[in-house]
Amino acid sequence: MAEFLVARGEAVVIIDDGPESAAVAERRSCALRLGATVEIAPSAKRLAELVSASALVVPSPGVKPNHACIVAARAADVPVRSEIDIAAQALRTPMIAVTGTNGKTTTVEMIAALLRSVGLNVAVGGNIGTPLVSFVGTTADVMIAEVSSFQLEFTTTAWQPSVAVLLNIAEDHLDWHGTFDAYINAKRKVFANQDDSDTAILNIDDPIVLLGSQQLRGHIETVSIAREADWSVNDAVLTHHGSPIVAVDDLHRALPHDLTNALVATAAARAICSQLGREIPVEDFVGALKNYETLPHRVQFIGENQGVKYYNDSKATNPHAVLRAVESFDSVVLLAGGLNKGLDLGSLRSIASRLRGVVAFGAATADIQAAFHNVVPVVAAKSMSEMVAAGSRMAQPGDVVLLSPGCASFDMYEAGYTARGDDFIANVEAFIQREQTAS
Repeated sequence: MAEFLVARGEAVVIIDDGPESAAVAERRSCALRLGATVEIAPSAKRLAELVSASALVVPSPGVKPNHACIVAARAADVPVRSEIDIAAQALRTPMIAVTGTNGKTTTVEMIAALLRSVGLNVAVGGNIGTPLVSFVGTTADVMIAEVSSFQLEFTTTAWQPSVAVLLNIAEDHLDWHGTFDAYINAKRKVFANQDDSDTAILNIDDPIVLLGSQQLRGHIETVSIAREADWSVNDAVLTHHGSPIVAVDDLHRALPHDLTNALVATAAARAICSQLGREIPVEDFVGALKNYETLPHRVQFIGENQGVKYYNDSKATNPHAVLRAVESFDSVVLLAGGLNKGLDLGSLRSIASRLRGVVAFGAATADIQAAFHNVVPVVAAKSMSEMVAAGSRMAQPGDVVLLSPGCASFDMYEAGYTARGDDFIANVEAFIQREQTAS
């Protein structure tokens, strides 16, 4: 963001809460090379002076709305805008924006695969990795952006994606937003400035997504795997207005959320092609749909031993994602825990009938134990090897041992959910090898 603004002649001041560390020193050195000014952990008075002298405040996505810098900006009537908002104003490339509590990255990657399969040059960025400002001036035909509630919170009228997707909304990031209503409102900002030339794609199987549809101004395309919709599932076939697209059995994986993602991705790809003046037949996307493989750490099959299958769903960092994963199987030993984000883990009791047992771990161990108290057997584990061993002892032939934590990973894995998932994979593979060698 600093590089983008400095290149446009803006004077940039970077505020870092610090404290001083090697990482902070490295960031400061990089910023100074750009020509920005850096202030580490300024006092409240100095912070207010810096903000009041500025024309704009751009918060990093992790910065909460109640941060002193943003509070000072509101008090001084200084605009607060997110990086995606500034990028949207500068981009000249048609944009597909995808948000939702779960499934964003998979859907973005699937849309990209579909569009590339029909010859379009696609750029992918946003919450998925590369900031959108990095693509200003791109020669791509389409920009696909994964956008989070943190980023959407500080968007303005400049934010107007040609195609906007809302996959689902469930409690998440309440430690950041404060209330569930605030989180919902942030998610719905993905549609806020669309007009009748734009397209809004809604997963109407989600009641909260459906509830907000009446206020939308864009052309609405509905998706459902449970009822009639523009894009739906009929007799084990994905359909568009009742016309068949591809058989469920022909997809690489066909868990319920996979079907939703496939329908949403096809709807989005077709909508943007239409806006580009390319009326691509739905059939042209079938090959890419059949070949698409889901990303790691998302209900990822790892291996099997003595009739027990092991799945890695480390990306599940909220209860909604856990529910969705567990409901894909008949009998599960669930490995859950980590760092709770202020969410009610008691909602997990609704899947008790599918659970053989639960292994609780991490900072949320007590919360997980409380959620399943007197409902499902729960044991605690302190390390990944203990978790895998405990889950394996509880499982019976035909069961699934599923790492689907429902919490963030930073209590045990500073590098995030991917490190947690990788550790699970390594421990499962080592366990299976030991068992098979012993037998």
